[in-house]
Amino acid sequence: MTLPVLYKLLAIFIVVALGYIAGRMRWLGDERQGADPARTLSNVAFYVFVPALLFRTTSRLPFATMPWGTLVAFFVPVLMLLLGVYAWQRRRNRSGRLPTAAPSVRAISATFGNTLQVGVPMASALFGEPGLAIHITIISLHALTLLLVLTTLVELDLARAEAAHMGHDLMATLKTTLRNTIIHPVVLPVLAGMAWNATGLPLPPVVDEALEVLGTAVVPLCLVLIGMSLAYYGMRGSVRGAAGLSVLKLLVLPVLVLAVGHWGFGLHGLALNVVVMAAALPVGSNALIFSQRYETLEGEATAAIVLSTFAFVLTAPLWLWVLSAPVWR
Repeated sequence: MTLPVLYKLLAIFIVVALGYIAGRMRWLGDERQGADPARTLSNVAFYVFVPALLFRTTSRLPFATMPWGTLVAFFVPVLMLLLGVYAWQRRRNRSGRLPTAAPSVRAISATFGNTLQVGVPMASALFGEPGLAIHITIISLHALTLLLVLTTLVELDLARAEAAHMGHDLMATLKTTLRNTIIHPVVLPVLAGMAWNATGLPLPPVVDEALEVLGTAVVPLCLVLIGMSLAYYGMRGSVRGAAGLSVLKLLVLPVLVLAVGHWGFGLHGLALNVVVMAAALPVGSNALIFSQRYETLEGEATAAIVLSTFAFVLTAPLWLWVLSAPVWR
């Protein structure tokens, strides 16, 4: 573990602790009196800041020069685990004991990494500018890919549940899913950004500046939100599930990326090191925003973020040791 990465982790814990204090002291409102500041902050992030970040990112992506081979080698195993966890949780939830959105919430917690706050300093410190360039391309598609897939899955599940309850037919279910998936604070800005990107026009400077300001608010807001969620939901009853999700994120996902990337796509050296360490990152804060959007397993998602971030101090050196073997060079 390098000092820049360790300092970044400590900074994250400090901001989360401040959010926890704000929640415990009820500085932003008391939920016992009908206020719900954590959900309000989550809605602000989901409806204002995240869409601005997604639109700006998508509108500026240099699709023609992206290292597509490396990106495919990363996202194929990530999506494999995402769909595997989702299918497994759907099967377990046939009795309806958990909310309809639970399989998607657990799938995002098992696969969505903290590629920005922890990933950027890690890639920069370990791999220099060449490695950071690869990592940045992963960031540019990370939220877009995973959130698009998960949004489609969860909206389909919700539409199917509503259809079963209301007696709607298949066509009505598909129409509801399509409408809710497209008119969505994640999907719509991505589609709009891609449309703007296709025009080849740069964003007007004032618009670009405004979007950048909004986008930079995502990280500190999410970290404060994690702390507040810990204060409101706690970790009681969530540790077991969060520990399982942390194992999937910190150990199982890097194994998949290492195996698929090396033997499936022929990656080695720097590219393989970067994608494996990107997969080995702790759970990202978007997992909490997603869970709060659908009011499902917020405590478990919060606990998974906290536990995996603490555990990353131990698992990161493990993966660096594994990657130092001559077989991967």
